[in-house]
Amino acid sequence: MTASGRMAATGDAAALQAGAPFAVLQAGCAHPLGATASAQGVTQGVNFALVAPHAERVELCLFDDSGLHERERLLLPSFDDGVWHGFLPNAAPGLVYGYRVHGRHAPQAGHRFNPAKLLLDPYAREIVGTYLGQDAFGNDDPTDTGAIALKARVVDARMPFDWGDDAPPRVAPADTVLYEAHVKGLTRLHPQVPPALRGTYAGLAQPAVLDHLVRLGVTSLSLLPVHHRADEARLQKAGLSNYWGYSSIGFFAPEPRYWSGCAGSTPVSEFRQMVRALHARGIEVLLDVVYNHTAETDEFGPTLSFR
Repeated sequence: MTASGRMAATGDAAALQAGAPFAVLQAGCAHPLGATASAQGVTQGVNFALVAPHAERVELCLFDDSGLHERERLLLPSFDDGVWHGFLPNAAPGLVYGYRVHGRHAPQAGHRFNPAKLLLDPYAREIVGTYLGQDAFGNDDPTDTGAIALKARVVDARMPFDWGDDAPPRVAPADTVLYEAHVKGLTRLHPQVPPALRGTYAGLAQPAVLDHLVRLGVTSLSLLPVHHRADEARLQKAGLSNYWGYSSIGFFAPEPRYWSGCAGSTPVSEFRQMVRALHARGIEVLLDVVYNHTAETDEFGPTLSFR
């Protein structure tokens, strides 16, 4: 521990695996929320910001690349207007992290703080791990979930993507022909979509699918939830999954189960290519986002992030 009571920090992904020490967290900024790789003055690093207005303290927990082994814990040093924040010098995209949030445990008053439950950053742009419905995620369970919890990976939001001359069609409401679809369901059995691409973002961008939508006169494609989801425990124990996707846990990360896995692509890049292909046909893309349907379900659900 340092004289200030903070644990020594560990920086970028490669250095973290090697166990190399880095400077402690600096004050950083309260915005933007999430983990932002940037420069603070002349120092490269990552700024972390988390909304937790009732927390007593927040620990930033750094993991190895697999997300299985916790390497360091750092107290976020600053608190402004309900936001805990800190800047980690020399950190870089690729770093895997989660939070432990300390505070009062009083469910009857709406407070369910439990630092034994590692929490996913609500603003995660890439998510590591899979929720398997384990009982250990129960809020009153004393089991530490660090090894099995979902974590965030810092991404470089500045990574270029060739949007070309892409622009949202912005169809007038009076001219809208809305088509609601499920990414997987729309293409999973389509005979003109290559088998390896069926049920994926890339499959939806195939000419045969786009031609079909244009022939129907569709102007606006409304996609059922495409956010990273965690299937409810009761479904998993029955050998099922939440097909419709109304169990989101990461509203800023695309669901990886709809990614084709094609070489050179990522869930994000493939999703962007899908949007670009639809826009090129004059079709705008709408997302079904329901913030009161999350993977944490009701008061008896798991503690994964928002709780």
